[in-house]
Amino acid sequence: MEKRSISLLNVVMILSMLVTTSHARQIDAITCPDALLSLLPCLPYLQGTGPTTPTSACCAGANNLNQKADTTQSRRDVCNCLKPAAARFGVNPDRSKQLPNLCKINLSVSFDPSIDCNTVP
Repeated sequence: MEKRSISLLNVVMILSMLVTTSHARQIDAITCPDALLSLLPCLPYLQGTGPTTPTSACCAGANNLNQKADTTQSRRDVCNCLKPAAARFGVNPDRSKQLPNLCKINLSVSFDPSIDCNTVP
């Protein structure tokens, strides 16, 4: 029951953030809320409250996001969407940096609260 309540809490936190977003800015083929929802399965891993490796659902979401953010501008837009969310949800920067390797994808957008989004290729 405790595990379920933690997951429910994470979903409620994400959805409340999406509702409080002033606008759902379009990021080429993906909106900011869509980008956040793609990484929702990764939240327990990224926060350090879940498994020590990302789940297959997390990797699938990260891969999906990576495929949709296929231009420099779209990756920077996704970065600008994820950066404040990472800070708000207490994402562990080390886990964020490990995610692409663990999911075996070349993810060029980090879910890191300290990233400079202007440097994203």
